[in-house]
Amino acid sequence: MERMFWDAVEENPIIAAVKNMEDLEQCCKIPDIRVIFILFGDICSVADIVKEVKRAEKIAMVHVDLIGGLSPREVAVEFLKNNTEADGIITTKPALIRKARELSMYTVLRYFLLDSMAYENILTQQHSVHPDFIEVLPGAMPKVIHKLCSEIKVPVIAGGLITDKESVMGALAAGATAVSSTNHSVWDL
Repeated sequence: MERMFWDAVEENPIIAAVKNMEDLEQCCKIPDIRVIFILFGDICSVADIVKEVKRAEKIAMVHVDLIGGLSPREVAVEFLKNNTEADGIITTKPALIRKARELSMYTVLRYFLLDSMAYENILTQQHSVHPDFIEVLPGAMPKVIHKLCSEIKVPVIAGGLITDKESVMGALAAGATAVSSTNHSVWDL
C-alpha cells in the first residue's frame, strides 16, 4: 500500500473532520488541507460526498460507523471499496479495520479515552489489529497523549475538543502525529 495518507498527514498535520455538506465545501477550498474525515452521509449519498473530496484532490477517509444504512460488518467496508472512491475508513471496530486492510484501504481505529480500561484496550489491540493510525478522543489531553505515544508504535491522531492553536500545539508537542477537528478556524492554522 502506498504511503499517500502518511505523506499527506506529514505535510499538514491538521485533518478536517466534516459533519455536513457546508463544512465539506469549505474545507475542500483550503489548499493546505490534504485529508478529510467524512463524518456524515448515508448509503445513498456517500459516493457523491467522497467524489467531492476526490475532485478537490484530497484523501477521503469515511467514518463507516456514522454512515446511515451501513451495518457494522465487514460487508460495509466492501461496499465502500466497491461503490465509492474512498481511500480509507475510520471506525471503532477492529474487525472493520482488518477487512479494510485486506482491501488495501487506509485505516484509522478510533478510541474514546473514557477511563483506564479504554487506555488498556489501545495497548492490547495495537498488536492484533494493526491500523495505519489510532485516533484518540478527546484529543485535548496532552499528558495522556504523551504517555500513549511513548507506549505504542502506531501513529496517533488527536481528535475531539481540538478547538484552537493551543490545543493543536499541545497535542502535537505531546507526540500526536496529527489532529482532526471540525472547527473551521483550526483548519486554517
